[in-house]
Amino acid sequence: MTGAEADLGGRLATVRGRIEAACQLGGRRPQDVELLAVSKTHPAAAVRAAFALGQTTFGENRVQDLVAKAHELRDLAGLRWHLIGTLQTNKVRDLLGVPGLALIHSLDRVRLADELQRELASRGRSLPVLLQVHATDEASKHGCSPTEAPALLAHVAAHCPAITVIGLMAMGPLAGDASSTFHRVVALRNELRMRSGLPLPVLSLGMSSDMEPAIAVGSTMVRIGSALFGSRG
Repeated sequence: MTGAEADLGGRLATVRGRIEAACQLGGRRPQDVELLAVSKTHPAAAVRAAFALGQTTFGENRVQDLVAKAHELRDLAGLRWHLIGTLQTNKVRDLLGVPGLALIHSLDRVRLADELQRELASRGRSLPVLLQVHATDEASKHGCSPTEAPALLAHVAAHCPAITVIGLMAMGPLAGDASSTFHRVVALRNELRMRSGLPLPVLSLGMSSDMEPAIAVGSTMVRIGSALFGSRG
């Protein structure tokens, strides 16, 4: 094992330890919180190294980077990809060609839902997605507003049979207490459950700096980049 691989193994163990500790504190089972390794800005070699250590699910922010890495790593059986960044409609076809694509975190508008439905239907396949919710007042973040989410979910349920909404994704604030933001997202998920009758089991909340408060409120998936791979490339 090289020094770089040992460092990655140590960081992976530390992140998993943080998840386990946060779950114990909140009376939850560690296996109920999935670790999504965010490999954006890091090379395919970093993904390959993490995969060798047992991490199988990775998140990318840009479609073109995801396509390139998936092609380079197509020999890794069982590798699963999530798109966590904003998705433009003109990139949908490229994205859906990615082998191992398992989940889109960033459904945020009707037009995108319709384009996903059209392309998925043409391929005879379906795909789970998360609604991305803009839960802070920060202009740098994306997603539908909490007030828009019910109508978007209703549109998908009525018009997009190839798409299954399985939960919500949101980002915490750049500064300050993330707990209140995450609590609002959980409350929105509960409201959407009541309105739609859908289980919406997945909450993609928490990153390297705020995974503990996210797990405390019920996150089922944490998106970890810098704490796992180090500073961005």
